[in-house]
Amino acid sequence: MIQCKDCEYYQRDEQGVMAFKCDPFGTIVEPECLAKWQLIRINQMVASYQATVAFYQRIAPMQEKMFRVIEREVEDLDESEKWKTTEDDEDAEDNDDLWTPADE
Repeated sequence: MIQCKDCEYYQRDEQGVMAFKCDPFGTIVEPECLAKWQLIRINQMVASYQATVAFYQRIAPMQEKMFRVIEREVEDLDESEKWKTTEDDEDAEDNDDLWTPADE
């Protein structure tokens, strides 16, 4: 089996970061290359997921503050419009007392 470091599609830059130019649909040299390529891609997916989670953890406190502010705003709006529903409900109750069936 050929080692990745000996493959023509393997590169390492000045910082020591490995780069694979493998294409699983065309330039795979050996069957083991496909398994290695899949592991590399899974590692990349996990790293990006962990970065996303870390970002969400950083903004979580800010989101909580925003939710509390929005909740207060909604409660203030409900409170300011409460007089509308209270009067409407009282008027409806008063009108119910005045109504009598026509058959009686």
